[in-house]
Amino acid sequence: MTINRRPSPAASDLRIGLLGSYGGRNIGDEAILLCVLSCLRAHRPGARLVVFSRNAEHTRSHQREADEVVDWEGVPQKPVLDAVAGLNLLVLGGGGILYDGEARRYLRLVRAAHERGVPTFAYAIGAGPLREADDRESVRCVLPEMTDVVVRDEESRLVLEEVGVERELAVSADPALLLTPEPFTEQMMRQEGLPTDARLVGMSVREPGRAAEKLDEDDYHALLADVADFLARRLEAHVVFVPMEREDVRHAHGVLSRMSDPDLGRILHNSYSPGEVLGFMSHLDMVVGMRLHFVMFAALSGLPVLPLPYSGKVFDFARRTGAPALVGVAREQAGLLLAEVDRLWDEFPRRHEDLNSRVQGLRALARETCARCGTLLDSLDGGARDTRRAQDADLILTHGSRTDDLRNPGM
Repeated sequence: MTINRRPSPAASDLRIGLLGSYGGRNIGDEAILLCVLSCLRAHRPGARLVVFSRNAEHTRSHQREADEVVDWEGVPQKPVLDAVAGLNLLVLGGGGILYDGEARRYLRLVRAAHERGVPTFAYAIGAGPLREADDRESVRCVLPEMTDVVVRDEESRLVLEEVGVERELAVSADPALLLTPEPFTEQMMRQEGLPTDARLVGMSVREPGRAAEKLDEDDYHALLADVADFLARRLEAHVVFVPMEREDVRHAHGVLSRMSDPDLGRILHNSYSPGEVLGFMSHLDMVVGMRLHFVMFAALSGLPVLPLPYSGKVFDFARRTGAPALVGVAREQAGLLLAEVDRLWDEFPRRHEDLNSRVQGLRALARETCARCGTLLDSLDGGARDTRRAQDADLILTHGSRTDDLRNPGM
């Protein structure tokens, strides 16, 4: 790979920028940022980590590893471009950021980095859908100029190849697979009005959005209400809706209002960190979800999980973890979906070992992305290290290992 050469800085002089969908809009994106920051800090403890955020105030208060935060939306561009020019490396991603209406915006800053001689690294990014001409052109022109490009799944590689990107595209796994859980305490359960002596099923719903623009909102609200009612009866469980974005709350209410017994449903109403949401999984017995990172957290926690594949990225994750891969979430598929939920619960004791093995394989791929980024950093500063680097790099290779110890659901 080609590196834009600058005078080699000492490790403590490195300025590394992170550009992604950061700023508190989505718990999954914040989980990604936590893990990418941890990777960079492990490889270069003395580097200055600069996050380009959609909400700088949120990032400053929630991301302790960030040394500097730069607002880049709705602000004069000169300070943003000055910040880009002062970097030694710009990290794009991770997460799904190359899609219609957004790809060109992110890649405008990547192009600015190239014009200023700043190397760029795509950190396990997701792509698609990409149908708009301007976004396709930006992707086709900018990605081949990046120093290295890693995508998080096969679906993204296929999307980029279809657009016409001509370069090596390494396939990895989502950075959030290395997230460390934080305690979700009994007091937090009580504050949410959740029982501690009953089975709990977690559910995640979201707006259709560009990834599922043909999805009828009323139909899938009714479908998920049928699923929630079925699980409440079949497992004698309470159903807990977990918003991963603020807008998810409205859709959770839409499902809850269609349940035949809404008293068995709850919606988490407090704000939680990504690690706390992952920790909450230890209280659940099963998960049905649309949000990718909700499904991912469940798989990390060893839970039976039924992904609802509203988009390619969720279908791809279901395939890689061996989870049931449904074709959609239309109302006419209610019988198929209920049968799959029933089968998943009954068969999960036999599936559990396979799920754990697959998840560990994905976590190994996520660690490889971190190592690949470290190799690029070595090429930029001549392998400069401070005395903590070797120890901290070992830590990142086992980052999040406590997720392996989360309890498995009692069957």
